[in-house]
Amino acid sequence: MHWKAKATLQNAVSRLPTESSYATYYWLQRHFGGLRRINPMARLRAGIETWRQIEKVGRDPLGKVFFEVGTGRVPMTPLAYWLMGAGRVITVDLNPYMKAELTQECLQYIAEHVDDVRALFGPLLNRERFETLLDFPRQDDFDLRKLLDLCRIVYIAPGDAAHTGLDPDAIDFHTSFNVFEHIPREVLLAILREGNRIIRRDGLFVHRVDYSDHFSHSDTRISPINFLQYSDTQWERYAGNRYMYMNRLRHDDFLVLFESASHRVLAAEPTIDAPSLQLLRDGRLNVDARFGDKAMEVLATTEAWIVCAKAEPALALMVAT
Repeated sequence: MHWKAKATLQNAVSRLPTESSYATYYWLQRHFGGLRRINPMARLRAGIETWRQIEKVGRDPLGKVFFEVGTGRVPMTPLAYWLMGAGRVITVDLNPYMKAELTQECLQYIAEHVDDVRALFGPLLNRERFETLLDFPRQDDFDLRKLLDLCRIVYIAPGDAAHTGLDPDAIDFHTSFNVFEHIPREVLLAILREGNRIIRRDGLFVHRVDYSDHFSHSDTRISPINFLQYSDTQWERYAGNRYMYMNRLRHDDFLVLFESASHRVLAAEPTIDAPSLQLLRDGRLNVDARFGDKAMEVLATTEAWIVCAKAEPALALMVAT
């Protein structure tokens, strides 16, 4: 589907009453979109990659408490954390998107592709927990709540990651995967500051951000940075709805954002998309004035891992002032 047609459809569905809007959009995704055939491997891989980012900076995730911003349709990333040995996972979503039928299908996929799943996790897999998961009922008596309890997953939706209600020092790792690009900057700042309150002193913030134009995921005729040519007003008309909002913050903006939240960046792994960079160098895509002062390499960055720690109190005070 052409991306502008998809934008028109999403805007129309978003104008429906809330419950009808969610139901209609899910029906469209289920019958014509990415949910026609559910495959949990990408979401499991997201959990594994997050775990490895933690290990790369010298921390041990075993037995720790994870906090996830943005659960989505299936709890596969929290389940991956549990399969590797997490103590507990608290996952929060603004919208109650999780679906039992999709989760059930994911478990069925895992049961039918045991060797592939074992290979995906490799030595990180807790074999005892995996066997327990394989024994969990996947057919008529499937119970999503019992699955969450088994995997020590606390699901909060609708929930507000900026006002969690959790106790101070309640979590070890504050995580998200391809979620932060969908949240306005001021809300992100509130989420990170709440994270400072609930995370332990030696905890980590581990976030993967997808900077690309998400319409390019389904319309390959446009580049991953296609949306940079539009002004905020123009882009609002296309994607200013609950299903495709993108803040269009670039990698340098996110680094400043984390520092503004009194974080110390420990690692940043941006990926520059070579075709997008060439597009800019050739002058075949003219970016809007909002992005005009940024280096081409920054504009062509389409994803990144960012790992942060809370700044020491003295440094945090300096940043705040």
